[in-house]
Amino acid sequence: METESHLDQSISGRLKYAIGITAITLLVEVAGGFWTNSLALLSDAAHVFLDLFALVLSLAAIKLSSFPASDTRTFGWHRSEVFASFINGATVFLIAIAIAYEAILRFLSPQEIKSLPMFIIAAAGLVTNLLAASALHHHSHDDLNVRSAFLHVVGDAAVSVGVIAAGITIYFTGLHILDPIASIVIGCTIFWGAWRILRESTHILLEGVPRGLNTTEVVDAIRDVDGVREVHHFNLWSICSHILALSAHIDIEPEFKKNQASVLRTIEEILFDKYHISHTTLQVECTRCVEAPVIKVFRHRPRKQSAHDHAHGATCSHGHHDHDH
Repeated sequence: METESHLDQSISGRLKYAIGITAITLLVEVAGGFWTNSLALLSDAAHVFLDLFALVLSLAAIKLSSFPASDTRTFGWHRSEVFASFINGATVFLIAIAIAYEAILRFLSPQEIKSLPMFIIAAAGLVTNLLAASALHHHSHDDLNVRSAFLHVVGDAAVSVGVIAAGITIYFTGLHILDPIASIVIGCTIFWGAWRILRESTHILLEGVPRGLNTTEVVDAIRDVDGVREVHHFNLWSICSHILALSAHIDIEPEFKKNQASVLRTIEEILFDKYHISHTTLQVECTRCVEAPVIKVFRHRPRKQSAHDHAHGATCSHGHHDHDH
């Protein structure tokens, strides 16, 4: 717990630093975009706003994930970081569409741009984006929440490079149509980043197998443990980007029944050391499950109605009856 607390404090500190830098960048680029009449710069500002939104959501998710588990949320609030990543991706996707639409309008009717100030402001934005990215890079490999925020900032740095190139070219050639063209490129960049974040966060929310893990390989590793005869009802999923979970029924060889606790402990150690699976639920096999499939099959079944449900149903039925009459 101490290590996790220290990790959260480190991530939170870096996020706060990145938030401060990004907020300043946003103010400068919004003011500069209106001053220079550059849609590319305003598009970059929109991307910076989403960076700020992503960073604030990421920080909020870190705080929420520190809340303890409860009777109604036995996994705590760890999934909040994945939900925050999903919101980030969805909002970026919508903004990309808006930018592309505005760029097409301006492409059909180009407007004059103050190219030199546009270049200077974009260059300043690039520097601040690189500072924010460097602060987040350390934790971007092992935390989906930080990675989504990091990708926002890196993507905006790449966008700033494009705006700088457009500003220089417009300054020397006078081709103001390059401004909406740069905006369309920015929109495509944002769209690709949004797609990646949406795909990964949705995969976790749908209880998909963690990226980089193969179910067959993990099952075989369990089978290779001395005393294990077979594995059934196997499930592997992510609670969040840094907590992997596994549940399975383990069929123990008859001669190992007395030492089944030792067998289960060995399996847990292998899962943690080799695959970083820290949350495991292992059940010793029962005779009725011997012929069961390896992967757990879930089926929808009607739940039993409680007294509260019966009362609620009666109320609803009565209300519907009155409505019909």
